[in-house]
Amino acid sequence: MPTNAPPKTQPLAQRKRGFPWFSGILALTVAIAFWQSWAWWRWAIAPGENADQAVQLDIPVGTGAAQIGEDLTALGLIQSPKAWQIWVKWLRLTDRGGSLKAGTYQFPPNQDLPAIAQQIWSGDVVQTSVTIPEGWTIQQMANRFEALGFFPATEFIAATQTIPREQFPWLPADLTSLEGFLFPDTYFLDTAQPSPPAIIEQMLGQFEAVVLPLYDAEIVPLDLSLTEWVTLASIVEKEAVIPEERPLIAGVFVNRLEQGMRLETDPTVEYGLGIRQTKEQPLTLEQVRTPNPYNTYLNEGLPPGAIASPGLASFRATSNPEATDFLFFVANYDGTHVFSETLAEHEAATQRIRATIDGETE
Repeated sequence: MPTNAPPKTQPLAQRKRGFPWFSGILALTVAIAFWQSWAWWRWAIAPGENADQAVQLDIPVGTGAAQIGEDLTALGLIQSPKAWQIWVKWLRLTDRGGSLKAGTYQFPPNQDLPAIAQQIWSGDVVQTSVTIPEGWTIQQMANRFEALGFFPATEFIAATQTIPREQFPWLPADLTSLEGFLFPDTYFLDTAQPSPPAIIEQMLGQFEAVVLPLYDAEIVPLDLSLTEWVTLASIVEKEAVIPEERPLIAGVFVNRLEQGMRLETDPTVEYGLGIRQTKEQPLTLEQVRTPNPYNTYLNEGLPPGAIASPGLASFRATSNPEATDFLFFVANYDGTHVFSETLAEHEAATQRIRATIDGETE
């Protein structure tokens, strides 16, 4: 047999068995890469370094996802803005109708990235409670909103001069301002740039739900219109301090209106002049004699509109005033009043109170 014959070709299966190390290295490399990616992902979505405490973040309207991720990272709430971007893309794929929402968020301690993303995705924003006391004017409300950083006071005042009759058709046609119709109560507002119209809508909605059912033109005294009823209630609100006196004060004003007497009530003068008297600085004679549409010492009947936002008790007192023969009352400066039937009795009571005050200030 010839000795120089070429060797037989090795079967393919045998040749593969000659490189078992390649498959092993490939599998190990894939396993290591998978483990590293998984470990990174677990780290990336874990709570950040400051996640052990509650943190608040304001997201202005128009802020992009990337910027939100950077802000969350800077606050120490998440570990990686890259992981944030990946998770947001996942949310967009699985919930095509949703989006990240602007607002002020309060993140509880120890929330991981998915939980934070879901909170912003669902718009679970912080709500701030704002209490508007009974007897406040629109100017006082505007000042409070400005102090809270919502918007300038002038913006709220301007908004209250637009009467939203399309949304609230019951609003009287003669209104030029919403004074008196913004019901005093505690409201929960989204702190993400609340707008004056949105707040006004809440307050008018509360008036509609709570106050409007009390009004019946056939029952209220003197067949007062809605505007007149609110105006009279606002005067009662500003005069009454002791709850028990509200119906009696309302009764005095109804008596004076029925007899054609001027109401002669200080709060209307204060409102017209934009001032507030105190025990130390009461209204002067010059101020009382200063003409303006709200001055009930000079003008007959009710002023052209409300002078404050009445509370529910004042509306009820105005709808059902106490029957009385009193025509006058004067404040004791301790919240109570002295009521009189005649002018002579009233003047005597006024002198006694002033003498007491002068004695205290000497």
